[in-house]
Amino acid sequence: MAVSSYTVLNSSCLSALDADNNRLTRSEHYGENDPHIQAFAFGELMENQATVKGLSAFSAEQEAQALRKAMKGLGTDEDAIIETLTKLNVSQRQQVLITYKSTIGRDLIDDLKSELSGNFERVIIALMTPTTMYDVHELRRALKGAGTDEGCLIEILASRTNAEIRHINENYKLQYGSTLEDDIVSDTSSMFRRVLVSLATGNRDEGTFVDEGLAQQDAQHLYEAGEKKWGTDEVQFMSILCTRNRCHLLRVFDVYRAIANKDITESIKSEMSGDLEDALLAVVKCLRNKPAYFAERLYKSMKGLGTDDSTLIRVMVSRSEIDMLHIRREFLATYGKSLHSFIKGDCSGDYRKVLLRLCGGED
Repeated sequence: MAVSSYTVLNSSCLSALDADNNRLTRSEHYGENDPHIQAFAFGELMENQATVKGLSAFSAEQEAQALRKAMKGLGTDEDAIIETLTKLNVSQRQQVLITYKSTIGRDLIDDLKSELSGNFERVIIALMTPTTMYDVHELRRALKGAGTDEGCLIEILASRTNAEIRHINENYKLQYGSTLEDDIVSDTSSMFRRVLVSLATGNRDEGTFVDEGLAQQDAQHLYEAGEKKWGTDEVQFMSILCTRNRCHLLRVFDVYRAIANKDITESIKSEMSGDLEDALLAVVKCLRNKPAYFAERLYKSMKGLGTDDSTLIRVMVSRSEIDMLHIRREFLATYGKSLHSFIKGDCSGDYRKVLLRLCGGED
């Protein structure tokens, strides 16, 4: 093997791994296809960081009856609905959905919609939606709702793995008859559109191989595409940031800093603007530290006047079974206040109660 190429994790990968509070003795002990290394290469944590884990002993019929009881007759027992649905994981909720219909002869989603309202209803229906279909619905709303929700498009496409994006594409076409790519093309424009189309292919290299020579070359190309020239070669940024593997890009960012004397994010901010800037920054942030990216999304959804409920609900629901504990740690470290206290101060009623259950506790 040439000296310039190596399959072990580079120093950027190892330091990021350390920051994730995980411990690998040395990466050389693991093969490139080892699931631990692969999970890290995708920016995911190896330990269970979920706040919603599901029940080990579980009766779908019992939970279905509990939900029926909560909605039957006069008034609705919202606390019982929250208690039941937040102790189950998404797979168990799907079993309850089927059992509810077979044992009670009614549609659970219809019953929930008729009994609940507002943002509380949105959270509960989101919890009842299979993971991939929830992303599909959110992308469709972002593209075809009232105005384009660029933030939602960026968040989902920049943070999901190749396999997740492939499943999204398949289900999107089945659900709506058009492809996700076609809808992105018809609803967005220019370079931002090209970045989203690239991310929507789900074709990023997900290996851990770092070619030192190529890393040097990529860093130089990024520098020459932006800081070194009048104007910006945005295609060069897109082709490198949207296709290379995580470990390789972490090395590229280190080399870039040495060449340009500034961080890649600073260059993106000075060279790009608007949605394109937001998209490429999200890509870099997700590569470096996905929980920190989601902590920022949550913070921005609640700070200042008004609440971006769509983002708040989507992140709380979609990350509760993946890395919410880590997001909470990043939130506290970055903003000096707990996620729990932010939600408590920003939301109210049953909406607040269910979000706090997904948050999983005070830090």
